[in-house]
Amino acid sequence: MNSTECSEEILKVKDLKVHFYLDHYYDRGLRDVFISALTNPFDYFFKQKEIFYALNGITFSLSQGMRLGILGVNGSGKTTLCRCLAGMMRAQEGSVETTKEVRAIFDTGTGIMPELTGRENAQLLARLFFTGEKEVKHLVEESISFSELGHFIDAPFKKYSKGMQSRLLLSLISSLPADILILDEVFDGADVFFRQKLAKRMISFIEKAGATVFVSHSTEQIREICNKVMVIHEGKVHFLGEVEDGIKAYMGLNPETLIQK
Repeated sequence: MNSTECSEEILKVKDLKVHFYLDHYYDRGLRDVFISALTNPFDYFFKQKEIFYALNGITFSLSQGMRLGILGVNGSGKTTLCRCLAGMMRAQEGSVETTKEVRAIFDTGTGIMPELTGRENAQLLARLFFTGEKEVKHLVEESISFSELGHFIDAPFKKYSKGMQSRLLLSLISSLPADILILDEVFDGADVFFRQKLAKRMISFIEKAGATVFVSHSTEQIREICNKVMVIHEGKVHFLGEVEDGIKAYMGLNPETLIQK
């Protein structure tokens, strides 16, 4: 039995269901609309909308020290699940239980003011991410050093490439351990060397405290970061287990459309 299996559970998700009502648009002329309303007024005015389940009975738990990679094709429910875990969205059914702090990043543009420099944005984001921390200034300086942006840190953020944006934001968000850290496809643009450096940093503080939920389409990134994999397909848990087995399950969903990055 490994450490992730015997350690304390810090998050429990039970039978989570999130659905949306779909409105279908039909390109019909005025004559067709009039005939439909006249011949079958009840169906026309009171027709029930189609229900789409973004999540349909998701159940799993997250233990301290666990680095859970989530794989799935576009539209499978990955981001919806992460938003529920972060408390940004409420499910219609099921539950998410945790007494731990959750820190989530869904976009490298989160809270950014493009006209300000990288340093100024780091200072603002640090106050947003680390409310109540006394050593905010130290965290900012350490993050800047870790990002290796050099003199670009004092250039306007809007001039940054996607990779530079990722370096700064990910350096900052990982500068202080979180009980539960959720990263939803935020490695896009970061070069392989920085990803490896960040992976070591994340693994180091996760071993001390907390757990990570990491969403990516890249199987290589999943290998770098994670020690467990969950594959979501059509809103359901298709697989939950070891990394390599999870990657095989993911690649087996639809070999013609999946691209390994």
